[in-house]
Amino acid sequence: MAITDEPLRRVLVTGGAGYIGSHVIYCLQETRRYKVISVDNNHNSHPKSLQRVAQLARDALPQDASEKDKDSAEIEAVTCDLTKKDEIRGVFEKYGKGGIWGVIHIAAYKAVGESTEVPLTYYENNVSATVYLLQVMSEYDCPRLVYSSSATVYGTPPTIPIPESTRLQADSPYGKTKVMSETIIQDLCAAEPQRWRALSLRYFNPAGAHPSGLIGEDPRGRPGNLLPLLAHMAVGRVKDDKLSVFGNDYPTPDGTCVRDYLHVMDLAKGHLLALDALSPSSNVFDNCPTEARFKAYNLGKGKGMSVLQIVEAMRKATGFDYKYVIIGRRRGDVPDLTADPTLAEKELGFKATHDLETMCRDLWNWQTKNPDGYDTPETSKVNSA
Repeated sequence: MAITDEPLRRVLVTGGAGYIGSHVIYCLQETRRYKVISVDNNHNSHPKSLQRVAQLARDALPQDASEKDKDSAEIEAVTCDLTKKDEIRGVFEKYGKGGIWGVIHIAAYKAVGESTEVPLTYYENNVSATVYLLQVMSEYDCPRLVYSSSATVYGTPPTIPIPESTRLQADSPYGKTKVMSETIIQDLCAAEPQRWRALSLRYFNPAGAHPSGLIGEDPRGRPGNLLPLLAHMAVGRVKDDKLSVFGNDYPTPDGTCVRDYLHVMDLAKGHLLALDALSPSSNVFDNCPTEARFKAYNLGKGKGMSVLQIVEAMRKATGFDYKYVIIGRRRGDVPDLTADPTLAEKELGFKATHDLETMCRDLWNWQTKNPDGYDTPETSKVNSA
């Protein structure tokens, strides 16, 4: 049990205004143990998400909330470009050495297809930014990191479900930026084992939204991922009369690609568990093979869903009659990416409890309340039931 008079721990979340970041901040604020600093350049996110997360935190405060509790509900939002070291330094400078307890590093470009077209942009934004961030963290005595990685680090995996011991062999520049960043973090932990502690979280496919419908996924332009694309089709934002399904001749139950979907709230809670595991009292690093205090965990449900199963689940959630057409396979698509989440369950206490029906329902709740995402005019107060 946390001692009540302990001060709030300052935690920096990069990409805090984004889809994953906003839900992670929600989970951090829910504990009332952290003071969140969000840094974001709003390349693919909306500042309004942070206003809404803070509103959820304020609404959840008890009537007799302490000043500390009230402080935990407010987010320090900073506009910052992580490829500019001086801007990162400016954020840390404000709090001084040891002033920020830990960092959750989520910010990155993440479109696999786009990364094959502009690889240098991806390497600069994802890898250079990570190096600069780590250098400034070191300078300001902040040696704790939760890193947002991806199942793409595995490429086409030799075994399904995928354990963390699988060799890392990413197929796309995006996936390679994640492998490189993990390698850099691990090397740093090996160089200063008494100082650094880091956990890398390899996400599978996050979906859904906070059940209030106040925050959710709001991709800029046409969604690159299946579930938000289906939501946009049903709400009328994407006018395609048919969904293009890339290949139905894969070695899967119905021939379409299989992915491991987990609710974004389960994923966000995984970050909280990882952050807590960086505390001195944690024993997650006791069984590390070397002195380096670095580990990677899969965050997934451990259950694969095919493209056609997802379409059917969204049909039930939305009532929209999706039509689809099978076209040729897409370059770089892997037949099956299903996690083996055993290690995260055993060592972090992680569990993805929400089912596909709930993910689709929460996604549709967000989309219908915000048909144009965060740009939807607030004609009436959104109900935060």
